[in-house]
Amino acid sequence: MTPIAHPHNAINYNNRGLFYFKSGQHQKALADYTKALQLDPQLSEAYNNRANYYAAHKQLDMALSDYDQAIDLNPFNSRAWINRGITYRHLRLYDLSLDNLDFALRMGRFSAQIYAERGRTYHQMGDWNCAIADYESSLAKFRELHPPANSPDLSGTVARQLRRVEAWLNYLGRPLLA
Repeated sequence: MTPIAHPHNAINYNNRGLFYFKSGQHQKALADYTKALQLDPQLSEAYNNRANYYAAHKQLDMALSDYDQAIDLNPFNSRAWINRGITYRHLRLYDLSLDNLDFALRMGRFSAQIYAERGRTYHQMGDWNCAIADYESSLAKFRELHPPANSPDLSGTVARQLRRVEAWLNYLGRPLLA
């Protein structure tokens, strides 16, 4: 385990937890998020990150509990609203999903991602008109905020998100072409 330079700093544990999670060391990530919250129970970001761990491991009730706590501590934590909306969608609670994503969209951050996730919710609900509109809005925002899709300057995460939204949109267009 990588040593923490300041072992009483919750943010350091939260950040190292992010590194562990992204590198596939999920148990170490969970331990660090939990340690961060022991050191600072008011750290909204650590609740959101721990909730992401729970969601990735299909522990959706625990994820929702931590997303709720993150939002209670910081009602402007856009990522927690987005992630809670995605979790509600996984539970097929589509109206709650849309409520969370709509609220996050009004905050004005991460709009490309939010349109994509809201489009996916509409898609799974069977409302293809709204899904297509949101997918197109997402792609427009991605193109507005980032270099062209074939650019070497496009980060791997953004490129994956862009391809994912394009695939969802293409999937909806296939029946029309058949």
